[in-house]
Amino acid sequence: MTDTAAEDDKDPDIELFVKAGSDGESIGNCPFSQRLFMILWLKGVVFNVTTVDLKRKPADLHNLAPGTHPPFLTFQGEVFTDVNKIEEALEVMLVPPKYPKLTAKHRESNTAGNDIFAKFSAYIKNTGADKNRALEQSLNRALAKLDDYLMNPLPDEVEMGRRIGQSSRKYLDGDELTLADCNLLPKLHVVKVVAKKYRKYEIPSEFKGVWRYLSNAYSRDEFTNTCAADVEIELAYRDVVKRLGK
Repeated sequence: MTDTAAEDDKDPDIELFVKAGSDGESIGNCPFSQRLFMILWLKGVVFNVTTVDLKRKPADLHNLAPGTHPPFLTFQGEVFTDVNKIEEALEVMLVPPKYPKLTAKHRESNTAGNDIFAKFSAYIKNTGADKNRALEQSLNRALAKLDDYLMNPLPDEVEMGRRIGQSSRKYLDGDELTLADCNLLPKLHVVKVVAKKYRKYEIPSEFKGVWRYLSNAYSRDEFTNTCAADVEIELAYRDVVKRLGK
């Protein structure tokens, strides 16, 4: 192998900076950090991860990305700070045959469940007991829309001759994780953990598609090993969640 070929075969120098947990070292609660962590893992590229303690951000990191909170990323020494642009750049720079393409094939997969987090935020930040039921129902409606998307076959499932009545796919866009899942799953997990802890809310069992989706995600190292511990997620929301008044 020539030196040039060896150079081409080398992974680029990538370092991902993510929010640290309460101990200043473990992974903290940040769906955006997890989103990028999952993408890099799924790409199969070698990369380093540095957790950043926001309470005492080291001077060298401050100089690297002044005024920026994690996540941010360095790629061959160049600093990227916008999550959406990082995602786009990774998909352009880490390409087949060496690295898999992660873009969803179906455009609708990118927007499925995109209103769930906003409905969840309104639900847990509400202080009026009289509004609690309506906000919970609003969250349920958003989850029902996601469930509907997951339970209905995608066009290529129908073409493959699977049962047309109901989808059995593992993830939003098929049986492989895509960028759409890297965006939605970290948020969906936060919704599940926080709403249960502070509102005694469980995602309704009739949403079989959502539960199947979560169950499949929890079986993947790319998801579970990039996720903050439940206690970290609960801690992060302790001062965000509002108590219900009379």
